[in-house]
Amino acid sequence: MSDVLSQSEIDNLLQALVSGDLDVNKMQNEDEKQVRDYDFSRPTKFSKEHLRTLEIIFEHYGRLISTNLPVFLRKNVQVMVSSSETVTFSEFTNSLANPVVLGIVNFAPLNGMIIMDLAINLAYAMLDRMLGGYGEPLEKSRDFSEIELVIIQKVLVMMVQLLREPWRNVVEINPVLNRVETNPQFAQVIAPNDMIAIVTLNLKIGDVEGYMNVCLPFITLEDVMDKLNTKYWFSTMQENHDENYEMYIEAMIKKTQVPIKAILGTSQITVADFVTLQVGDCIRLDTKVDSDMDVYVGNLKKFTALPGTSKDSYAVRVTSVLREEE
Repeated sequence: MSDVLSQSEIDNLLQALVSGDLDVNKMQNEDEKQVRDYDFSRPTKFSKEHLRTLEIIFEHYGRLISTNLPVFLRKNVQVMVSSSETVTFSEFTNSLANPVVLGIVNFAPLNGMIIMDLAINLAYAMLDRMLGGYGEPLEKSRDFSEIELVIIQKVLVMMVQLLREPWRNVVEINPVLNRVETNPQFAQVIAPNDMIAIVTLNLKIGDVEGYMNVCLPFITLEDVMDKLNTKYWFSTMQENHDENYEMYIEAMIKKTQVPIKAILGTSQITVADFVTLQVGDCIRLDTKVDSDMDVYVGNLKKFTALPGTSKDSYAVRVTSVLREEE
């Protein structure tokens, strides 16, 4: 029921109409407030904030794939998040072709499973590359052989293990590849009307481009839905930047390989002498036998050393360390 106007409110309204401050025609042309229908058969369980957080998680996941998958394929791999949306599980399964490559993943300790849907052309390209080819897909799809499924399963196991780090800011997970299905009828892990979030990744392996869909059911993520927001995600990420994290980064840097070289000495000769050099000729250097050599790490002089041998190999013995101030 609408509110009843008092006499003073009626007088003010009439005064506004007389003075022109209020336009009756403009009020009549104003659109009514739009009402959106709510579909109870497809309840909105994933908000835009949830989908945005999932995109951030899988952007991190895509970077991990782009650095680890080339180890298997020996080919450049580019990965980026294409989109995210919410649909019913039946809509997802009805859109799948046959055959497909579906990795059924146990998302422990969370309840239920998630599904990783790898495009057929990408699967064939991976197989071709890992079996010695150029990484080209088949012109016509066919069923996979038992050997091909074993190879695909090894790749999917690696990709599943990479899920741990991106999800660490939300929950510590231990995902395990349960099985690989090529028929979507055998991938009914939840009820058809249950809502799922789908994050689509665009993978490019050389010249072959395709999609990988990650199906995340609501019943699997229900226990951590409160943590799927960017505020919590970034605050947790900031808390992880503690001393242990710094020690981890330092340990990783220490394992990095850098080139090192020891300079015996230098000399200048003419081009004529250079082209006539023969085995057994001697080149006079600008250093003495007992003088220290300069040792370079990359392009920086970091040590001085004396030449020698270690077993059957040439070696140097460090005599001093050059600091930056030196």
